[in-house]
Parts: sequence; C-alpha cells; structure tokens
Amino acid sequence: MKTINTLGLLSLSFLFSTTIIAQNPLVIPPALSGTDFDLTIQHGSVEFTPGVTTSTMGVNGDILGPTLIFTQGETVNIAVHNEIGDTTTVHWHGMHIPAAMDGGPHTPIPPGTTWNPTFTIMDHASTMWYHPHLMHKTNTHIQMGIAGFVIIKDAEEAALNLPRTYGVDDIPVVFQTKTIDENGQIDTDMAHAGMDTLVLANGTPNAYFDAPAQMFRVRMLDASSERSYNIGLSNNAPFVVIGSDGGLLTSGTPLTRLLISPGERYEIIIDLSGLEGESVQIMNYGSAMPAGVYGNATTLGPSSPDPIPFYYDNPLNGSDFALLTLNVGPQTANPVLSTPQTLAATTDLEYSSVDFTRQILMSPVGGMMGPQGLTGPFQFNGNLFDMNVVNYEVDLNNTEVWTITNQSAISHPFHIHDVQFNIQEYDGGLPPPHMQGWKDVVLIPPFMGTVKFITKFEDFADPDVPYMYHCHILVHEEGGMMGQFVVIDREGVGSVIENETFSLYPNPASENIRIELNNVGSNEITIRDISGRTVMVLSINGASTSLDVSSFIPGVYFVSIGNTTARFIKD
Repeated sequence: MKTINTLGLLSLSFLFSTTIIAQNPLVIPPALSGTDFDLTIQHGSVEFTPGVTTSTMGVNGDILGPTLIFTQGETVNIAVHNEIGDTTTVHWHGMHIPAAMDGGPHTPIPPGTTWNPTFTIMDHASTMWYHPHLMHKTNTHIQMGIAGFVIIKDAEEAALNLPRTYGVDDIPVVFQTKTIDENGQIDTDMAHAGMDTLVLANGTPNAYFDAPAQMFRVRMLDASSERSYNIGLSNNAPFVVIGSDGGLLTSGTPLTRLLISPGERYEIIIDLSGLEGESVQIMNYGSAMPAGVYGNATTLGPSSPDPIPFYYDNPLNGSDFALLTLNVGPQTANPVLSTPQTLAATTDLEYSSVDFTRQILMSPVGGMMGPQGLTGPFQFNGNLFDMNVVNYEVDLNNTEVWTITNQSAISHPFHIHDVQFNIQEYDGGLPPPHMQGWKDVVLIPPFMGTVKFITKFEDFADPDVPYMYHCHILVHEEGGMMGQFVVIDREGVGSVIENETFSLYPNPASENIRIELNNVGSNEITIRDISGRTVMVLSINGASTSLDVSSFIPGVYFVSIGNTTARFIKD
C-alpha cells in the first residue's frame, strides 16, 4: 500500500486554512528573447518543504525552464542540450512548425547530445509552452520539472492597451500537482498519480505574488498529469478571459469560473483596482467541478469495479483550495485601468470549404463499464498507439472537420499538433464564448460527449515525420491514447523520381509505376506503405519493369532497391 506523504499533507494544511497566509514568493521564470536560444535540460533539486531536498529536473535551472519570447515573422535557432542521462524530446506545444521541428516522439534527443531546431514563428500572439514528448517518458520528465512557457508577440497585440510588463502586471503561471513519496521525492509511478497532493504554482508551494492595484494579466497553464482546475477568485469577482490556446479572442469574456484542463492555456485579466492592501486568491473550486472531470469529488469511481487508485484518499478531490495568493500593492507608474472592448481580428474557417471529415471514438479497452472503464488504458477508434502505424494521411491545404466522441466515464483533454482549430459544436450546442477562439486542446465530456472542430493543414508537409494527436492526461497518453498523422503534398511531388540506382514514374500514380534501373542485373524491389508494412516484394532481371499498383490504397509508398529508397504517391 502506498504511504501517504507528509509533505503533501503539510502543503494542504496551508491550502485549506483561512488563517495562514501563503508563505513563498511566486517564482517568475526568467525571460529569454531574441532569435538564438540555448537550453540545457539538467538535473536539479529544490526544497518544497524547508529542510527536505527533492530531486528535480529543469531547463537552465533546478525546476521548470525560462520563458521564451518569440516574435511573429522571425526565425529562431535553438540549441537543446540533454544532460539528464536519459533520452528525451522537446515539443513546442501549440506551435505551427514543421513536423521535423515539432519535437514529438520521433525526434529523440539522446543523452549527452544537442538538438538544433530552427523554425519561423508563424503563430499569432499567444501563450504556448514546451515540454518533453518521448513515449513512456513524457509523464516522468514533465513531473520531474521539464517544462516552460513560450510567449509569442505580434504587432496586433502590441497595439492593444493590455498589461504586458513581464513579471509585473503580466505573469505566466503554471499550475501542477505532484505525488510526493515518504522520502520527500517526486513519485512518477503512474499507478500513484491519484495521490497528487502537492500543489505548485511555477514550482512554488503556497505561493504569493505582489500585484499592482490595476488590470493584472495572468497567463495560466495547466501542466498537471491529470488534474483539471475550476478557476475562480476568492472574492467571487468576475475576471475577463482575453485569450485561449492559440491567441487572443475577438473580445473579452467575463467569467467567475473557468475550467482549465491539462495542456490548456487561458489568458485572463483580473481587475485589482481599488484593492490595495488586500489579498485575493486564485482558487480551484473543486466542489463545483463538473461531473466526470479529474478533481471532482464523487463522480469518478463508484459505478466502476476499478476506480482510480487513491482517488478517494486524495483530499484535493472535490475541495476548494488556493492556487496563488495575490497581495495587492500600489499601482505602477503607467497602469492599465481598463480592458479593450475589441481584441483580435480573427477569421474563422468556413464549413463550406471542408475537404474531409474524420471521426475519432475514445473508449477504454474492455468497454466503458468494464474493470478498466476509469483507469484505462484508453484508445482511439479501437486501437492503442503504435509508433510504426500512421493513422491518417492528410492532404496539404485540407480544411477538415474532426468529430471526437468520448465513450468513457471520464473527460479527456484532446490535443492535436501542428494546427489550431475552431470548435463548431460542444456536446450538442455551441461552445461558450471563451472557447470560440483558436484552440489546440479541448476537454471532451464523458458518457458519449462529442466535440466537433474545424481546422486547416497548411504550410508544412512531410510524409516521413508524423504529427501527433492524443489525450493530454499524461497517464492516458503514456498508456496508448495517442495517434499520428502525416501531411502530404500531392501536388508538390515530382512526376519523375531519379537517384543513383533507379528512376520511378509517374508520380503520383493511379494504375502503374515504371521503374528503370541504372545497372542491369538481378535486383529485389520492396514496396512498403507509410506505416512500414511490406505490401510487395519481387525480383527483376533487366533494366526496367512496370508494376501494377491499382489495388493499392491511396497514400504514400516507399520503393527500395538495395540501399536506395524513393517514395511515390498512389492516387
């Protein structure tokens, strides 16, 4: 039986107390700007509780990493040094960049090596983040502390009268919970994820921040393994949501509660005017957490023979507790005292332009009411993730509608790489206003909840390196709740493929392909599909041959002769 840690319970004594003031100043990550960035993934240590040293990992420091400031239109060059003695990756979550630079599981960084991605910033002003994405190591490396913010700036956002003095009236805050073992160490065993009783803001327990009495911007990120947060203020005052994952909304949306799930970001403005000398807490109102969301008090487990381990022993679940205390002080020299009525000018994608539709069914292995109905593993369309199987081939410049249906008893935050999307339908109705902007993560409700979104796959095509889509509950992702797709440029493929061994044409092909060898003799030809499965093997004697590919499923194929490989597209 797992021993309940004293560090987590000590932390909880502060969280639930109304008489004890938050003890630790919020750590604001250092900001790096420019076009050249040097990042070192390293070991570190912190004291979540005085006198107890906890081993961690971080980027350029003990835990978490610097905030990277990117500017739209600029090309950045990044050196990522891996010094943790274990293979990892760095994924630029939410960013529209080439697949080879995306940092998914197909782009590992072995220990002691350096990865050098370079890409042009094409996204609008927004709050993104970076984190590891290696299969079977994502949860461990994020829980140990490898993660950081990306803030993208552009001219449109710069023209608005918004708070943007970093670390003063504009702060990034990542909310996380961790399981701490009896020795004071981070427990990354996914079987123990349900005892995530240590609550952190920017790696800081019981955190406070001295905020000015004016409009105050908070860029929130949920980087927990499983936990969602029902955000509200301790005084129940409304705050204004100005941005979601992919950028600013067209106008601000006032709310008193905001649900944020793993992987999601929201930018909010809190009006602290007239509150100098007072304290306001950013709270998680777990007592009002929607049904089926991790963090709810009662809806996860009783109907299943196998509830989430430790879920009902965790005092955070169903509880209201502070995430960050804002101690309100004097205004700055040039305070922002109002929120603009109009924010970003966005153009939604039109349903009339849709080229393709896809359906994804989320389900637990063994069925919704089976013994794994809440614990997983969970799957997409009846399949667990396979690194060697490409689930979808997407044509470059396709506008597509994806419909995600959740046939399980727990909500799943669905994330897709490469693109931002517009939600068209949320569980049978229109999405609420704060979810009508650009998104890359959306929480899919349980018990056949459905979300439909529209997106466009443009700019980048690579038949060899996939992008991912997955549940951002890391325990589910690691268990196989992930798929992958490649973007194919069918028009950009040359009609004749030539190399030192052979020529191949036409390309694309519908009925036959012709192969002409540069060296006459006996040669074995192997054709594989994009998943690596062999679909044809034959030997030829002579200088040329014609192959019937009319029965091939449309997609990308690879022709290998000796050590030389060329690809063609079957229409």
